[in-house]
Amino acid sequence: MAFLPSWLCVLVGYFSASLAGTSNLSDIEPPLWKESPGQLSDYRVENSMYIINPWVYLERMGMYKILLNQTARYFAKFAPENEQNILWGLPLQYGWQYRTGRLADPTRQTNCGYESGDHMCISVDSWWADLNYFLSSLPFLAAVDSGIMGISSDQVRLLPPPKNERKFCYDVSSCRSSFLETMNKWNTFYQYLQSPFSKFDDLLKYLWAAHTSTLADTIKSFEDRYDYYSQTEAHFERSWVLAVDHLAAVLFPTTLIRVSQFQKGLPPRILLNTDVAPFISDFTAFQNVVLFLLNSLHVIILYLLQVIFVQKNLMYLEFIRNLAPEFMEITPETFNLKLQEMINELKMKNSNLTISNFKQLM
Repeated sequence: MAFLPSWLCVLVGYFSASLAGTSNLSDIEPPLWKESPGQLSDYRVENSMYIINPWVYLERMGMYKILLNQTARYFAKFAPENEQNILWGLPLQYGWQYRTGRLADPTRQTNCGYESGDHMCISVDSWWADLNYFLSSLPFLAAVDSGIMGISSDQVRLLPPPKNERKFCYDVSSCRSSFLETMNKWNTFYQYLQSPFSKFDDLLKYLWAAHTSTLADTIKSFEDRYDYYSQTEAHFERSWVLAVDHLAAVLFPTTLIRVSQFQKGLPPRILLNTDVAPFISDFTAFQNVVLFLLNSLHVIILYLLQVIFVQKNLMYLEFIRNLAPEFMEITPETFNLKLQEMINELKMKNSNLTISNFKQLM
């Protein structure tokens, strides 16, 4: 526990880090962004209804692309080229899941999602794909319901997966019936977005409220999916949900550049049981330490709660909330210096450090 304060500072600093200049924003767009549908007319139409298959990578990505296009005018006052659109976090995370193989069939009973098979297929057995379904369908259908898309609420229908159909909703009506409070939160976000007096920080509050509500509503339905993965990947999945809660708490700005920078530290592939961060040989030092920090969040939170209890001062919570902006100017270079200092500290105090005993440090 001796290292927790410094680990915590590095974690918060990384979450709040910004990318110092990007020459071409298109270079950091999600995979196959340009190939994805960009308007509703790109989808199949039956009886004046747009039919979308969200179990095909490009068709689900198209939902995000249309959402970004239709909301771009409301974010123009914050930055050019739609870069400050805080909905970018959704397609970027979806693209990371695709790029790292997390949308493929984890049971390997089908070739769904694999390069050697149907690489555009999204598996209903994937934990990542199932949660992302709701982080694509609910924001998209709520946007339709709010009027931003310029069509009526009954003009879009999503196709079901090949199994487990009852776990999902497929149109505005069924999603409102199953997830009324969460759909209302997404609608609140869109209604405030259309206000000429909308403020960036308030938009973040509404977005994160809807995002975390979506996960809270749906995550328990897919706990059985953990069994399809290595224990290491399943642990990372649980840690990821906790990380999202804390990104929400500090109102992490989910813009194109910020999220792209954040993703440089995420695992570039599915984790194996033999993977122990920060000793994964085919990960960068950056990815190793970020994975270790994410997997240690539960320990960090317990530490903070102990401090709050001992101090008997709830103002410490506000201090934690205000800590993130202090790191807003951190660059990758300064982060790497802090990272190296931290690694050296571990080596100095633990000369006999090995993979087998590393976890005991925490």
